[in-house]
Amino acid sequence: MDEQDWSAQKAWMKVVPEEERALYRQSGFGERQSFGNVPVLIVIDVTLAFTGSKHQPVADAIREYPTACGEVAWESLPRIARLLKLFRDRSWPVVFTRNDSLDQAFAGGATKRVRSKPSPPAGQEFPAEIAPLESEWVLEKAKASCFFATPLSSYLQLQKADTLVVCGVSTSGCVRASVVDACSHGYTTYLVDDCCFDRSYFAHCANLFDISAKYASVVSVAELEALCLSASHSDNGDSL
Repeated sequence: MDEQDWSAQKAWMKVVPEEERALYRQSGFGERQSFGNVPVLIVIDVTLAFTGSKHQPVADAIREYPTACGEVAWESLPRIARLLKLFRDRSWPVVFTRNDSLDQAFAGGATKRVRSKPSPPAGQEFPAEIAPLESEWVLEKAKASCFFATPLSSYLQLQKADTLVVCGVSTSGCVRASVVDACSHGYTTYLVDDCCFDRSYFAHCANLFDISAKYASVVSVAELEALCLSASHSDNGDSL
């Protein structure tokens, strides 16, 4: 499947006018990168503050956690668990991020959102479906990007990482900021679209389009599984 056919099958692409997609393709945007040899998975901010404590509409979820994304979060959790299994089965590194409430109290939040009420303390916990293992790093951050004023770069150098696979919330906020910084740091970057979510479907789609065009290869978890299987076959000397 060539890049144009692959992009046309993405549901989020339908939000972008076809004439604009054609212009981007004509200009050479959106090419998929080669998957590297040492990938690291980064799960951005998938905590109760953004998922809520249960599957419910976003209008109800934000009464409990003002930043919650409602149903789309809970629809994404099984796919994130599938992505985690893919990495854990191969003993590839996994990093979780979450907000550092103490640092934000002194350095300001990740966005300029006016906080109408504080989130319950349990908001920094992870849903049981995707909870980190004891061996996996939970990186706390004050700002949107997981790179900003954190030791992530040092960790990735120690791992000799060449590819970052990113998922989480929100697509238009912390996920986007982290992906842009990953690209700026020179990493081959993959974003798993069906393992990302946002309280705004329009913002989710528009940012996936822009990220796909400029900063990362945007794939589904099924597509990433196929890429990893192909890489394994290639390593074993099998034909693809």
